[in-house]
Amino acid sequence: MPLTKDMQVVVGIATSGRPAILAELVRQLTHQTVRPTRIIISYAKPEDIAAIPQTLREMASVEFVTGHMGLPAQRNVILDRLDDEDIVLFFDDDFFPHPTYIARIIEAFHDNPNILGVTGSVLADGAKGPGLSIEEADRLNTNAGTSSVSKVEDAPNTYGCNMAFRCAAVKRLGARFDERLPLYAWYEDIDFSRSLLPHGRIVKAHGAQGVHLGNKTGKGSGLRLGYSQIINCIYLARKGTYPWSHAVKSAGRHLVINALKSLSPEPYIDRKGRLFGNLIGLGDLLKNRITPERAATLHSKKKAS
Repeated sequence: MPLTKDMQVVVGIATSGRPAILAELVRQLTHQTVRPTRIIISYAKPEDIAAIPQTLREMASVEFVTGHMGLPAQRNVILDRLDDEDIVLFFDDDFFPHPTYIARIIEAFHDNPNILGVTGSVLADGAKGPGLSIEEADRLNTNAGTSSVSKVEDAPNTYGCNMAFRCAAVKRLGARFDERLPLYAWYEDIDFSRSLLPHGRIVKAHGAQGVHLGNKTGKGSGLRLGYSQIINCIYLARKGTYPWSHAVKSAGRHLVINALKSLSPEPYIDRKGRLFGNLIGLGDLLKNRITPERAATLHSKKKAS
C-alpha cells in the first residue's frame, strides 16, 4: 500500500457534553493502524473532558484547548494550533472510526496531490434516527468490508462528523469555519469545504470507514436548530459557498418534514420546536434579516438532535 508514513496527521475534536463517549473515542484512536501525530481536543467546560483518565491523556498525547463555545469557534481554535503537519482530520466527538481510517485518509491524500479535502464513508448514521450505542458502532466497524478500500470519488462537500484537509491548503487560503454560524451550527462543514473547492478536489474515500453515533446529548434546542435550518441555507447561498438551488430545496424540505412529523413526532426529536424555529426563520427572511447568529438568542426548554 503506497503510504507515506512520514505524513503527519492532527486529529481535532470539538466536544460538548459527552465526556464518556469522548473518552472512549480517544481510547480507540490509540488503536488506529496509523496513529495520529497529535490529538487536539477543543472544549468549552471542564466537565467535557473530565472522563479522560490521565494515563490515557499521556498515552494518546492529547492536547487540550478551550475558548468560545460553538462548533465553528472550537474548530478554529484547533486550526490555530496547527504547526507543520500534513493533514488535519476533524472528528465529531461521537464518530467512531474503523481502525484503518487514518491509514486510508493518508492513502487518499498521498495518491492524489490535487485533493484538498476528504470525507469518509459512514457505515451507519445515528443522527438519522434515535442514535447508536458504542457497542453497535464497534460491531459495525468489526464487520465492515474492505472491497472498496482504494476508491475515491469527487464529492460536493465534506460531512462534518468526519473530514480531513490538507494543512498547507488551509493555511495558504486562510480557510476558517464561519463563526456567524453559532452553537452546534448547521452546514458549517459545507461552507468550509466548498470554500476550498475552487482550488482543488473534495472527495469521498470509501475505504475510510466509521460510524456516527448521532448521540442526542450535547445538542441545542429544536427551536434553535429549526431556525438554522432556514437561515443558514440562505446565508451561505448569499455568501457563495452553497448553490441557491440546493439552499431553497434544503430549507423547503426541512420545513415540510418538520410540519408533517410534528403531528406525530419521534420521541427523540423536538419536531414542534424545529417547526417553530423554521417559521421564525421564514419571518426573518421576509424582513430580509439574514442573521444566523440570532439562533443563539432563541430559547426553548426542550432538547433535540
